[in-house]
Amino acid sequence: MKVVIVMPARNVERTLERTYNDIPGEIADEIILVDNNSRDRTVEVAKNLGIRVFCHPTDRGYGGSQKSLYTEALKAGADIVVMLHPDYQYDASLLPEMIKLITLGQADCVIGSRIRTREETLAGGMPLYKYIANRTLTLMENIGTGSNLSEFHTGFRAYSRKLLETIPWQLNSNNYVFDSQMLLQIIAFGFKILEVQVPTRYFKEASSPNIIESTIYGSSTLWALFRFILHRAGIKQALFTPVFVEK
Repeated sequence: MKVVIVMPARNVERTLERTYNDIPGEIADEIILVDNNSRDRTVEVAKNLGIRVFCHPTDRGYGGSQKSLYTEALKAGADIVVMLHPDYQYDASLLPEMIKLITLGQADCVIGSRIRTREETLAGGMPLYKYIANRTLTLMENIGTGSNLSEFHTGFRAYSRKLLETIPWQLNSNNYVFDSQMLLQIIAFGFKILEVQVPTRYFKEASSPNIIESTIYGSSTLWALFRFILHRAGIKQALFTPVFVEK
């Protein structure tokens, strides 16, 4: 199966090479990076590493970067697409475990959960307010969807081609809430999600929404969850409705 790693990037010149060097050799057939209007040497570093690069001349947002990445990965013939943030926040050495679960047909989506114990997560640098918000939102999303995930808000994810060809992710936000909408869509469409445990890494160079962006993200996530509940109650929502394409 063809594995493509995708990286949504913005100003990651200081962490990109470290992230790349942690990727186990020969695990991926191709690595694609979308540069979202960086102001540093991100594109130069990526090209020197042999990464395939696409550039957004204007800021299209985190969700907008994912839309470009999944489009290019599917065009490239990917059977499995893994999103890895190039800011060294997630442990790329766990990629084989995530990919294997999809290859064996045990899951359609595998996410890297940073939530094991509160002490461990906070020791990894996650700010207390983010930890509380993460746990609160995850609890509400589990209740609203009937799921039992330890974390809904990780950016370390692997998807099967079938999943990406089925859910209407093109309708999602261009902002951070794209990730929440994706998981809600995956649940709505009945795809199987599994988790692997990953260490928490928060440090100065790692990208992270500020408190204002986090507040907007939280409220947008709750709105997406409300729409999910409405859809399950029979009030159809486009985000959770199959898109049929005439062939």
